[in-house]
Amino acid sequence: MKTKWLGGVVVALLILALGAMLASRGVSVRGDDQAAKGTAGGPHYTVVETEGHNLIVTDNRTDTLYFYTIDKDAKIGSDLKLRGQLDLKQVGKEVIKPENVHLQK
Repeated sequence: MKTKWLGGVVVALLILALGAMLASRGVSVRGDDQAAKGTAGGPHYTVVETEGHNLIVTDNRTDTLYFYTIDKDAKIGSDLKLRGQLDLKQVGKEVIKPENVHLQK
């Protein structure tokens, strides 16, 4: 009788351990600030759009969007230059103001 009861306890513990492992999949156990920001394990940068003459990228750690483009009459494949950036923490406000705008003259 005791071995039957002990066997049931062992099976129950195994089921609980398996359930805990499945429930914790994808949860980060990092102790740094990145885990608190919700970007643990995610990409640092995300390319939003690119067409060969421009590039829009978000920095997921600083919540900043960057816009790069080539000079007005430059050929495709020329150097991309930073034209402006935007703090994505402003999203949801009535007005969003870009930062470090570099207009081409």
